[in-house]
Amino acid sequence: MKVFIPILFLVFVGCKTEERRFENRFIWDALDVTATAYNSLAYQTNSNPHITAFGDSLKPGLKYIAVSRDLLKKGLKYNTPVKIEGLKGVYFVKDKMHYRWKNRIDIYMGVDVKAAKQWGRRRVCIEFGIPKME
Repeated sequence: MKVFIPILFLVFVGCKTEERRFENRFIWDALDVTATAYNSLAYQTNSNPHITAFGDSLKPGLKYIAVSRDLLKKGLKYNTPVKIEGLKGVYFVKDKMHYRWKNRIDIYMGVDVKAAKQWGRRRVCIEFGIPKME
């Protein structure tokens, strides 16, 4: 029992410390966007729904987003970390949307169509990380 408590402490505190260390490597900028959700299903994307526009592979459980191309120019480029209002954790820009969309993100929700529909479309504040110069 004496060994179990310190290990449990390290698991809970260690993860938060690591997360804070990661977040401290960035300057976080805020932006209001329209957020929708998508799944890696052919009828929602194309004939190869598990590959992003940047060439990354999608797998359920990954915290990835697609961004409208105007947001790429605002600093949300490939691999940018993003915190989304209403969702836990940090997501990463791994995909880009069609040119017709503006000021929009699309949150990857694996193959869970129900979760994507439940999310729907909403306005949210996001924070995206700009690497600090060291």
